[in-house]
Amino acid sequence: MPYRRSVWDGVLIAVLAVAACIMLLPYAWMVLSSLKSNLEIVSANSGFLPREVSLDGYRTVFCDAPFGQWLFNSLVTSVVITITTLFTSSLTGYIFAKHQFKGKKLLFILVLATMMIPFQVIMIPTYLITAKLGLVNNLMAIVLPNLVSSYGVFLAKQFIEDIPQELLDAARMDGAGEFKVMLRIITPLILPMLSALGIFTFMNSWNNYLWPLIVLNDTSKMTVPLALVYFNGTHMVNYNVVMSAAVLITIPVIIVFLIFQKQFIKGLTMTGMK
Repeated sequence: MPYRRSVWDGVLIAVLAVAACIMLLPYAWMVLSSLKSNLEIVSANSGFLPREVSLDGYRTVFCDAPFGQWLFNSLVTSVVITITTLFTSSLTGYIFAKHQFKGKKLLFILVLATMMIPFQVIMIPTYLITAKLGLVNNLMAIVLPNLVSSYGVFLAKQFIEDIPQELLDAARMDGAGEFKVMLRIITPLILPMLSALGIFTFMNSWNNYLWPLIVLNDTSKMTVPLALVYFNGTHMVNYNVVMSAAVLITIPVIIVFLIFQKQFIKGLTMTGMK
């Protein structure tokens, strides 16, 4: 029997549409401000729409700073962190979910306990270790501390536990090793979860500001979140330049979300069911 939409469904859709427009309002304001001149932004009678479209902010971003290099640095570090985190999370989650060994519960509790510690608490020890390894002012200083995610391990374990053990035993009887079982059997079944985790990891790495600010000194090694500070003057803020840089920074994240949107929504739905 076909489902008939009621009046309340229409009201709910209208409310959600209004809420979506409200949430998109700051981003629309940011995009429109990037098309204004700095004088128009700081003027008292500045409106929501630009009186005259100006691309001076985008010209400044690309001409007065190595913004392309910053985009490349952020892209490389974010992709490496995301791919490695997905691998370590799925592999560790598989071990915790389908293998038995002494101290398993205690070790898993310790992994979960790391989720409760704010980064500010371990920031200084992490910096001292990074300095001992000689990685200060190196992009590896951003990558190395973020290769393992306790949240990713927890999420992968919860999903892999629901995979029938008989399916894994059948693969082992056919001669598949543990790594092949992980690659051919486990990974396709947890792909929605990996997509959701991948987007979260990529966004967190792309938007990471505090840690790169501490360990990176050279302008050529900077990542895109640091560009927002770079374009702020000592006595005056060039708002159109900052807004132009912010628009360019958000574009890769939007592209990644649009590419993996279907898997991302499916992963969130399955995560809620878990």
